[in-house]
Amino acid sequence: MTEALAHTHYFTQSDYIIAFKELIKSKNLELERAFNPQEPVTPLLVAKADFVDEILITGWDHFLGETADQLSLIAVGGYGRKELFPFSDIDIVVLLDKEASTETQAVLGQFCNFLWDIGLKPGLSVRTVEECIQSCIDDQTIMTSLMETRLLRGNPSLCAKVLEPINSGEIWPSNRFFAAKMQEQEHRYFKFHDTAYNLEPNIKEGPGGLRDMQIIAWVFKRHYGSSTLKELIKYGFLPESEYEELVTARNVLWRIRYALHLLTGRCEDRLLFDFQRDLAEQFGFKGADPNQSVEEFMQHYYKTVVGLERLNEMLLQLFNERFIGGETTYQQIQTKTTKLIAINGYLEAETNSLFEDNPLALLEIFLVIQQNPSLKGIRSKTIRLIRKSLHLIDDQFRTDKHANHLFIEILRQPRGITHALRRMNRYGVLAAYLPSFAHIVARMQYDLFHIYTVDEHTLFVIRNLRRFSLEKHTHELPFCNDIFLMIPRPELLYIAALFHDIAKGKGGDHSQVGEEIAQAFCQQHDLSRHDTKLVTWLVRNHLIMSMTAQRKDISDPDIIHDFATQVGSTEYLNHLYLLTVADIRATNPELWNSWKDALLKELYSATYNALRRGLKNPINISDRLEENKTEALEELLKLGISEATIHASWKHVGDEYFLRYTAEEIAWQTIAIASCDEPDLPLVLLRPQTQRGSAEVFIYTRNEDFIFSISTETLDQLGLTILDARIVTTSDQYVLNSFQVLEQSGDPIKDLHREVHICTALRKNLKEHHINKQKNIRRQSRQARHFPIPTTISFHEDPQRRFTVMELITTDHAGLLSKIGHVLNDHNIQLHDAKITTIGSRAEDMFYFTDYQSNPIQDHETLQNLEQAIQSALRDHL
Repeated sequence: MTEALAHTHYFTQSDYIIAFKELIKSKNLELERAFNPQEPVTPLLVAKADFVDEILITGWDHFLGETADQLSLIAVGGYGRKELFPFSDIDIVVLLDKEASTETQAVLGQFCNFLWDIGLKPGLSVRTVEECIQSCIDDQTIMTSLMETRLLRGNPSLCAKVLEPINSGEIWPSNRFFAAKMQEQEHRYFKFHDTAYNLEPNIKEGPGGLRDMQIIAWVFKRHYGSSTLKELIKYGFLPESEYEELVTARNVLWRIRYALHLLTGRCEDRLLFDFQRDLAEQFGFKGADPNQSVEEFMQHYYKTVVGLERLNEMLLQLFNERFIGGETTYQQIQTKTTKLIAINGYLEAETNSLFEDNPLALLEIFLVIQQNPSLKGIRSKTIRLIRKSLHLIDDQFRTDKHANHLFIEILRQPRGITHALRRMNRYGVLAAYLPSFAHIVARMQYDLFHIYTVDEHTLFVIRNLRRFSLEKHTHELPFCNDIFLMIPRPELLYIAALFHDIAKGKGGDHSQVGEEIAQAFCQQHDLSRHDTKLVTWLVRNHLIMSMTAQRKDISDPDIIHDFATQVGSTEYLNHLYLLTVADIRATNPELWNSWKDALLKELYSATYNALRRGLKNPINISDRLEENKTEALEELLKLGISEATIHASWKHVGDEYFLRYTAEEIAWQTIAIASCDEPDLPLVLLRPQTQRGSAEVFIYTRNEDFIFSISTETLDQLGLTILDARIVTTSDQYVLNSFQVLEQSGDPIKDLHREVHICTALRKNLKEHHINKQKNIRRQSRQARHFPIPTTISFHEDPQRRFTVMELITTDHAGLLSKIGHVLNDHNIQLHDAKITTIGSRAEDMFYFTDYQSNPIQDHETLQNLEQAIQSALRDHL
């Protein structure tokens, strides 16, 4: 109070707003200098709250004068708890006994304006006592905030009137409050995909974050009226050691959050890539390379939040038993080797020596849950016991054939596999049983398209595979569900998924190293030679289907034959297809789109037909050409196009055209060309929905060097993602360019006005041979700025010796394809085809080209000059 009185002299100054701003600035600087990432921040949080108290009380007394004692000024929420971070919200409530008079409204307005003018930006609400109580009744989140009320100034009786029905339990009694908070947490977890292992986690709202700790505190306080979490020990919820773990976890997150606020200069709770490197350095993590220090810092974070998430799970389970009440149910569960008891649906070890007496129960307990649908999980006491008993899972345990059998049985169950593996990972059992899995727990992936750690990604892959077996998920990917019916032993798929990325971070080719680890697992677990071969092949080759579909011309019979030869059988194809889809969808939910879906289906179908036909009887290119031509001709004749018109349109296109386009595409393009006269050129059309789920932008015009670069730059400016580009040049020097595109969000183009705008803009630029520089609406990945992908260029020979193939890997950015087009033009190179693959911010593009005499380019010096020119063009972006 004395400090508050000391600040009243500021109001005697004519520029008191500036004086208060300087005071706040000085205090913030003092607190910032006092911050040490290695020391607790509790004193700083309290000091900030105390300082803000002084400012508010000084302003309150000045502006409200005699009215000040008739109202109540209260701090609520985090400010009420005196947990005020550098840029935390300052939440305050002004309580009235009745509707404010005009005079009171005026002085409150002056008080509020003052707070904003000096930069405090308060979250302020003005309510009567009656309104406040009614708001609490209507919304438990408001009541939660008011549970942490602290009277700053004014009439204490008004504050007491609000707190009386809250503290008495009259509003939101503890059982209803608990249920509401559980629902709130469920929704919050869902928003973050039910995982704490996001690569850019939210330290406040994410699973295992500070909000989990607050949920524990609120629920506990609501039931017991406790002011401190230490009373969890008193009421038997936590032993001293786990209480210390809880407080330590909170302090770690508090220190990170404090540093994050100072680093960003705002109320930022997301651990974005932008900040991870600076924070790692602040917290003393130093590795051989910058990524290593970030990885160690983030692993420290993940272990903290996973521990907090586990404590949250255990405490809320115990709260549920105490608060919700009801009759306690008991169920004896006896296996061949283990005696367990289910209490209210949660498994409990009958004795504290269960795992010491029978270590195999560390696996069997998860199998029991799977085999008893009425069970909800494992009781808190037994979770503690599991954690204390992990040392029993040693080399002798891992080579015990009974343990091996139990683990395989977990994967063979018809239900609960994903939940079982998630629990095993959360309690440390999975990492203890599979030491190689321990290596990927909390391991980050710096590829800009995985958004989860390696272990979490792996469990999502298994979850996705499980969904293919469940009728309730059939609507998502019905084709996958149909194929899953042909999988005789699904556990082999789950094993392959479990090991497909297990060698990430070990150095070398993770697929090859993973194959060796999977081989050892299969042999130890007595899988047959056939099953071992299938699992190890899947681990070794889990990327080949997505690479073939996205980077090769799957309309080419030779490409299909080569891929079918690699796969070898429909059995392997079925397994690989399902693993590929599950893997892509588990990297990042936003990466899956209709284009990838259609490409993989197309590759699956073509490969399936090739395998059924027999690898010794590959489809003949001339047969494929004639088949496409005949089918397109029949379709056009049905539509009333005369044969003479059709042949006139096809007169100057070579065989390559009929090989690279489907009959449907040929028919559509032929109609467009036949109806077009020379003055209409350039012809630009858009077909919004193709068989591959994308839109096709088709261009027909006289051949000019700039067409590809102008087309790609225009489409890029319009915010479209180019997936595929095919360029056919006729013998009379016209070009048929076809681009498969999606919106940048991955969605198809759905709006007619958008279609018209795209065609109009593209035709205008092609006609004028020029693009007006304007703001590119395509969004550049924020993460790409912090983890740029080095540009690598390699050249390959086309198997049919028709083209030179250039493979480009680089950071995707606006104008990338246009720059490539310009360089190719400058080097007198004719582009025939481009396969565009963008995964997150990583561009993996394939370009097929020749010289202007349609010969592949084999001269080493020419290719070296081309590589240097492209490197130089792309370097300007960086």
